[in-house]
Amino acid sequence: MAKKILLIGDSITDCGRREDQEGLGYGYVRILHDYLVTTYPYADYQIVNTGIGGDRVTDLAARWQTDVIDHQPDYVSISIGINDVWRQLDRPEIEQVTSETFHQVYVKLLTQVKEETNAQIVLMEPTIIEEDTESTGNKMLKDYVEIITNLAQQFDATIVPTHQAFIKYLQAENNYKLTTDGVHMNSAGNMLMATTWLRACEERLK
Repeated sequence: MAKKILLIGDSITDCGRREDQEGLGYGYVRILHDYLVTTYPYADYQIVNTGIGGDRVTDLAARWQTDVIDHQPDYVSISIGINDVWRQLDRPEIEQVTSETFHQVYVKLLTQVKEETNAQIVLMEPTIIEEDTESTGNKMLKDYVEIITNLAQQFDATIVPTHQAFIKYLQAENNYKLTTDGVHMNSAGNMLMATTWLRACEERLK
């Protein structure tokens, strides 16, 4: 029986999935799919991408039933938080998702997964806002990363330290860029996300 791995998030997860015949997109989800298919040819992994560009955790909540619970996945991987912070910087006029709201909504989503599915939960840290460790966005993200780390402990989830991986890369002062605009990944950024995910999760998939 196929193991269904569902990945949900914002544009970094979405990454053109609706223009892709397989519905996977061209980002880290595609890399994960291709790695698992070629590394474990006798396994039967079904990869489902339900990312939507621009989403915050409140947007995930609005579509959680249809885009997660109804799929009854074996694994659900969540990548959210960038827009929750970024919108505070570029759209201050709209209603904001504070760290308190982020935590409250996230708890409800994970509780629903625990109560209504048998899925193992994977929580990805939000990546970066600007390729600068001292940027305002990256400083603001720290609270959201801490929330996700605590939720992983609370819900017995696997944590994927993607924020840490990107910060470590930036601290090396390599001039090769990982994003196209400070947020959205280029191929190298997608590779870093995928390899970090695999290091954290691969053993649990076997």
